[in-house]
Amino acid sequence: MGMSMGLYMSAQEVEPTTPEETEFYEPVPPKVVPGTNGAAPSDAIVLFDGSNLDNWISTKDSTAAKWTLNKDGSMTVNNRTGDIQTKQNFGSMQLHIEWKSPAEVNGDGQHRANSGVFLSGMYEIQVLDNNNNDTYVNGQVGSIYKQHVPLAMASVPTGEWNTYDVIYHAPVFEKGQKVKSGTITLIQNGVLIQDNVEIKGTTPYVGWPKNPVHGKGPLKLQDHGDNSRVSYRNIWVRELE
Repeated sequence: MGMSMGLYMSAQEVEPTTPEETEFYEPVPPKVVPGTNGAAPSDAIVLFDGSNLDNWISTKDSTAAKWTLNKDGSMTVNNRTGDIQTKQNFGSMQLHIEWKSPAEVNGDGQHRANSGVFLSGMYEIQVLDNNNNDTYVNGQVGSIYKQHVPLAMASVPTGEWNTYDVIYHAPVFEKGQKVKSGTITLIQNGVLIQDNVEIKGTTPYVGWPKNPVHGKGPLKLQDHGDNSRVSYRNIWVRELE
């Protein structure tokens, strides 16, 4: 492992006088081929590419996911069939996910195209159509639900595709206690809206955040049970641990 500049400087009594003394040649970072036209990079785990729901199961009973697979390469919440989650569990990760509300507006407040992206199956990033639709700001689109208000409301027009790019560092537990909080950075449609914010715990509708001990967990998508009709597409992750 190469030393950081801070460690390098503290380990030396005399400042280097040649450029070579502060140059490292290993470890060599792995090569990753970037995706083109919205495709996943070469080292990503593709969780949904529009072809099937094979990577997903029902959260409530682990049966096959019952959401609607669309011909345009997306899937839509099948109302009151329940949340779905990945078969695979993840810890810290880079997540890319795209979502859209239905073009036909239905409901208001928290009942207009409400869904959610749950990291480790328990920390919710809010999905909501907030266009001309005010609600409590720690529950609006892009919020870490009931914890962190987004820095901006960066949604595209109702019915168009939004992009969430997430950097998630999972919390650390030792001997049954949380010793380091998790963090979330969220970029919506190219706009930074959550800047390395601390995860205080779970994101319940009622009550305080809780901190149950956990390891890796699924990526979960919410069925809000109110005919939200939110659609998702192009979901992939890069594991960071």
